[in-house]
Amino acid sequence: MTSPLTADSASPERWSPRLWGTLLVLCAAMFLDALDVSMVGVALPSIGSELNLSTSTLQWVVSGYILGYGGLLLLGGRAADLLGRRRVFLIALAVFALASLLGGFVDSGPLLIASRFIKGLSAAFTAPAGLSIITTTFAEGPVRNRALTIYTTCAATGFSMGLVLSGLLTEASWRLTMLLPAPIAVIALVAGLKLIPRSAREKNTGGYDVPGAVTGTAAMLLLVFTVVEAPEAGWASARTLLSFLVAAVLLAVFVRIELRTASPLIRLGVLRSGPQLRAQIGAMTFFGGYVSFQFLATQYFQTLLGWSALETALAFLPAGALVALSSTKVGSVIDRFGTPRVIVAGFVLLVASYALFLRVSLTPSYASMVLPSMILLGFACALVFPSLNIQATNGVDDHEQGMVSGLLNTSIQVGGAIFLAVVTAVITAAGDGAGSSPQAVLDSYRPGLIVVTAIAGVGLLITLTGLRTRPARRTQETITVVKSVQREDDPEPVAAGRD
Repeated sequence: MTSPLTADSASPERWSPRLWGTLLVLCAAMFLDALDVSMVGVALPSIGSELNLSTSTLQWVVSGYILGYGGLLLLGGRAADLLGRRRVFLIALAVFALASLLGGFVDSGPLLIASRFIKGLSAAFTAPAGLSIITTTFAEGPVRNRALTIYTTCAATGFSMGLVLSGLLTEASWRLTMLLPAPIAVIALVAGLKLIPRSAREKNTGGYDVPGAVTGTAAMLLLVFTVVEAPEAGWASARTLLSFLVAAVLLAVFVRIELRTASPLIRLGVLRSGPQLRAQIGAMTFFGGYVSFQFLATQYFQTLLGWSALETALAFLPAGALVALSSTKVGSVIDRFGTPRVIVAGFVLLVASYALFLRVSLTPSYASMVLPSMILLGFACALVFPSLNIQATNGVDDHEQGMVSGLLNTSIQVGGAIFLAVVTAVITAAGDGAGSSPQAVLDSYRPGLIVVTAIAGVGLLITLTGLRTRPARRTQETITVVKSVQREDDPEPVAAGRD
């Protein structure tokens, strides 16, 4: 199941123009996912005003995307393995472009939410398919590390640019923030049709895991839906508790099916690997903490300080700029020190960044109070995000790369949804009966910031356990690289399947 381009990726200096083109197409899709998420957040007030949406309805413009994305990632990852990564990626990218056009021209809240759900659904297929195309095209080691560093940097760059672009575009019309991804997606689609190589599908001798797909997707959809709705419905309400119970039952049934089926949607044995498990949990805590911090910081800047959307976006810009500028160096850092040490270093910076932000006041100095946190946050994201992707995909056979990619993205999205809901609940509880003065509001934010810092601290403690087993893991990585080299040296040609 080796890509026809893999031979060209033996050395970073020998990457062919087509190989670079393939990587850029995949980066464009990841860029669009991040761009779309960040642009919508800033445009929400304008959307609510023009379409006369209530606050509870307006939240579903964001939550609809999360629901489609987080709920279908497991299915999207496995579909890429079974149906062909190129086919799944390109079809999903076309759907993303159409949904972007729909979102820009709708005149009602339900239609806008539906378009956002469809975009999330398409991203649930492009994200794992794109990541697995990279991991099966670029040989494990420095070459793949470099490609994944570039790939993950595009996500951070898209998120940062989305904040700035939304501030500018919303001044003209919020519809432009919905329409902007469409032409970029179309260009990437046309380029992808010419550049992305066809690859062999996994030989599926055990049939399709339809029961696993149904129960797994239903469980994830219900879990994400319940977490998103819990702050409004009440965490202890009968509706929330019943939804969590049903989601738990569905997950239990899903696990039982996966343990017995011949061709599982998720091979649960992959989680017996220490590095894999730490990568999944690290992804949950990393993204969950970051999304919660961004939410709190945005509320602080706009609600308490009265900053505009553009000023808020510019406040976050140093973090995104540092990620983009350091992208060419992170790959070599990972090659030298290994993913466990780099992830630990990144989490240390993450904890320090959030802890420093606790000093903010109603009259802050950006240079002394805010900027240090943003600088540390930028370096932390530059180190952690690509390292988690590399650690999760290293040592995994080609025919399971889509599955692992879907699992990693599921951890990211579910972690973001759960931890953001928890932090929101903490803020709400701290603000009840505290008054509406600016100081009271700021005081209600501090417990949320403490929880965000604690989430990053948990991630740090979990990743620290990986340092104790480094020698054994290095041996396993060496065995994996040797096997990879042996496969490449195999004189038997690999037949490329058709998508």
